[in-house]
Amino acid sequence: MHIWIDGDGCPGAVKDMVFRAAERLKIETTVVADRPVRVPGGPLFKAIVVPRGIDAADDHIVLHVEAGDLVITQDIPLAGECVEKGASAIEPRGELLDKNSIGARLSMRNFREELRTTVGLGGGPPPFGEKDRRRFAGSLDRFLAKNARK
Repeated sequence: MHIWIDGDGCPGAVKDMVFRAAERLKIETTVVADRPVRVPGGPLFKAIVVPRGIDAADDHIVLHVEAGDLVITQDIPLAGECVEKGASAIEPRGELLDKNSIGARLSMRNFREELRTTVGLGGGPPPFGEKDRRRFAGSLDRFLAKNARK
């Protein structure tokens, strides 16, 4: 297993939780972003800076992700492409996206996008808070307990 973090827009608290878990379980982890990002030192951690551009980080992750990997992203289309390749994804707010849940989540995302563009309804998610951190930590722990030793 390899952990991929979509570094563009991923909360620092989420990255830190992933780094601690990856260190504990000795899982290679790569952060991909269009700007330099901080990662812990050592052979388990890598940061890749891609050229600025729409979906450049996403494209890099999709190109390199493999079945059994874990992707941390709030980008639902990216999660969908990774799930198609046999990976799983966890959103920073803790929702696990896998082959059983991605279809419904993509449909809901597309519906909301349509409402934003046609009716003008919008607004983003509420600020990332302590409840989100706890939900993410629980999802990450459950996923890794089930999948890290396979």
